[in-house]
Amino acid sequence: MVTQLLQHQSADAAIHALIAAELGVKAWQVKAAVELLDAGSTVPFIARYRKEVTGTLDDTQLRQLEERLRYLRELEERRRTILESIAAQGKLTPELEAAVVGADTKARLEDIYLPFKSKRRTKAQIAREAGLEPLAEALLANPQLDPEREAARYLSAEHSIDDAAAALAGARSILVERVAQDADLAETLRERLWTQGRMVSRVKKGKEAEGQKFKDYFEFSQVPSGMPSHRVLALLRGEKDGVLELDLAEAEPADDAGLAAARGRYENAVARFLGVAERSRPADAWLMQTAQIAWRSRVLDRLTTDLRGRMFADAEDEAVRVFAANLRDVLLAAPAGNRATLGLDPGLRTGVKVAVVDGTGKVVATDTVYPHAPMKKWDEALATLGRLAKQHGVELVAIGNGTASRETDKLASELIKQLAASGTAASGTATSGLPAPQKLVVSEAGASVYSASALAASELPGMDVSLRGAVSIARRLQDPLAELVKIEPKSIGVGQYQHDVTAAKLDRSLDAVVEDCVNAVGVDVNTASPALLSRVAGVGPLLSENIVAYRNQNGPFAKRSELKKVPRLGAKAFEQCAGFLRITGGAEPLDASSVHPEAYSVARKILAAAGGSPATSLDPQAFVDGTFGLPTVRDIMAELEKPGRDPRPAFAAATFSEGIEKISDLTPGMILEGTVTNVAAFGAFVDVGVHQDGLVHVSALSNRFVSDPREIVKSGQVVRVKVLEADPERKRISLTLRLDDEPGVRTSGPRNAAPRQSAPQAAPKAPDAARRAAPKAAPKTAPKAAPPANTAMAEALRRAGLGK
Repeated sequence: MVTQLLQHQSADAAIHALIAAELGVKAWQVKAAVELLDAGSTVPFIARYRKEVTGTLDDTQLRQLEERLRYLRELEERRRTILESIAAQGKLTPELEAAVVGADTKARLEDIYLPFKSKRRTKAQIAREAGLEPLAEALLANPQLDPEREAARYLSAEHSIDDAAAALAGARSILVERVAQDADLAETLRERLWTQGRMVSRVKKGKEAEGQKFKDYFEFSQVPSGMPSHRVLALLRGEKDGVLELDLAEAEPADDAGLAAARGRYENAVARFLGVAERSRPADAWLMQTAQIAWRSRVLDRLTTDLRGRMFADAEDEAVRVFAANLRDVLLAAPAGNRATLGLDPGLRTGVKVAVVDGTGKVVATDTVYPHAPMKKWDEALATLGRLAKQHGVELVAIGNGTASRETDKLASELIKQLAASGTAASGTATSGLPAPQKLVVSEAGASVYSASALAASELPGMDVSLRGAVSIARRLQDPLAELVKIEPKSIGVGQYQHDVTAAKLDRSLDAVVEDCVNAVGVDVNTASPALLSRVAGVGPLLSENIVAYRNQNGPFAKRSELKKVPRLGAKAFEQCAGFLRITGGAEPLDASSVHPEAYSVARKILAAAGGSPATSLDPQAFVDGTFGLPTVRDIMAELEKPGRDPRPAFAAATFSEGIEKISDLTPGMILEGTVTNVAAFGAFVDVGVHQDGLVHVSALSNRFVSDPREIVKSGQVVRVKVLEADPERKRISLTLRLDDEPGVRTSGPRNAAPRQSAPQAAPKAPDAARRAAPKAAPKTAPKAAPPANTAMAEALRRAGLGK
């Protein structure tokens, strides 16, 4: 027992040291983080409120640590299982045990374990039972022997070894299996194939027409290592769809001589492992042929499977990373704020679904209008929308970007013109001087999923499913994070080849992103939906329902400490969630901040010492004690300076150009404004309002080398782009962020050229000639800024004498 405990402690220490080296931190930091995770602490809580314990590991480092810890613990568990299995067979030698203990990957571990796996009877095993192993050993040890003559000595009617050929076939099976099961040889040849081999794809005969989207891979080959994630997944998708045939070759297959030479090098490596060579001895030809067969029939097949798995794993990791990064950008997109919003879910035959939500997101009106073909009730639709807008003081119009989006956008434009001419006001009173609503096109990805969900049914009971989508579209403009957490992350539509990656791994990564985003922004415990509350650290689905039930029964929470009265919300859950749940206008002003209740005493000391001066003017070291260190004190000071601040950017929206409604309306050279909808490893997709996103290839993002497109753009960002090419037939649009690029000219500039244009946070104005070539844009009206999130908190602090 003591030995097992020491071995376990040693394994833990090795895991901590390895993760520390990979993250570039100290082993004690990893050990502290692991202990917190094992004790039930969440990543957001550790990153925000246990900085002293972990040496200020951030949420990104902690997520990497958590994922790597999972892999290494699985590896360690598999290692123990293998050691026990080999020991039970009586075959565990000190050398073999050392090899198993030293294996640092699952692949290496399985290489070592392969000869000891329980398996069906193989040809080699049958040959050994027939007594043919001495024949294999004799020919290997003495190639001067004549194979045919030597094999004649091993004939056996009992085992159906009737001639020399059968005996030699059995001996060969034994040697081939020996080659296939050697871990060191497999590792050496696997790495050689990884860096020098070629993954080859060809189109299947007769699949050329239906497989056009895979046209780039009809005749393709590339070294497996370093192949971009999207390319690997595209190849595997093409194979799965029955369009492509994939193969792993030793070298470029187009060069027959080179391929033969490369294949010979691998076969010779197997021959060296067996200790054989061609020296014109009687058994040399048979032994060399055995090496060739071992390579081609067993080793290459196995390594092909291994490397395909490795390619997929690497591509999957990158695809998950990209999806997670895009999801983070979408969830942390700027909220339009608490303003009455008219949501329009476009449709043709089924009509445009209409929902009006007030500043709190409460549904105050719904309807369906039929402005488009076949009913074409345009004027009637305008009258209905105008009445709703005036009655409810609508400030924003959110238009879904699906079918009939551009037609509905026209309807909204006319509505706004009419409202601007007549003046808008709540309660239907015509009052001039009030601004007309601002219209924006909103991604409706996942709205239909939400509409049909049990959550939507509970939130909007009795409402027709078709109208729930309009509600979601309106709410996601007000607060993308609060609305999108109700939708399965995979349905938000910002990934690449998301259906080709392991569901569990993707779900785990995306759930982590949602959790981090929700906790970074914070949640109002008195207004949040159960879906949003469930993403708060330490809460989860059950407690979120309990919090809402308690709130409904007892009224709004007045203090954070009241959360302890919620059924099943114990001390640990309170510790994890309290700092992320906000109470605005409650009995305790600090409850509206991100200061954790456990640190209120420190916050009050800082406020008292500051008087009316900024908290950040004080020396943080003066408030450090045995419980709270310098990082926490600095965080408290920063929060008191701008209490309840929202980390999300200011609200802004792209304005689509009038008259540009479909791909055929685009012409090379046009300069348009659009919104980045997705960022992949090979570039960024931009919505310019034509129902088909255009692609800005990574080479057209900047004049400098770009290794990661997210260095330049993020999902939700408003950018100005130039059209390079528009192909309506293939539904492809090529765009560039380099506004001085000329259509028809290769866009990829010098890879290491000095950048002429920075990231397009504020897009440069187009040259005069380009502006004249571009279509006239609709007049831009800057949307009204959302009210500061910290106003109530700051006022409460002032009233309580705790702030300036």
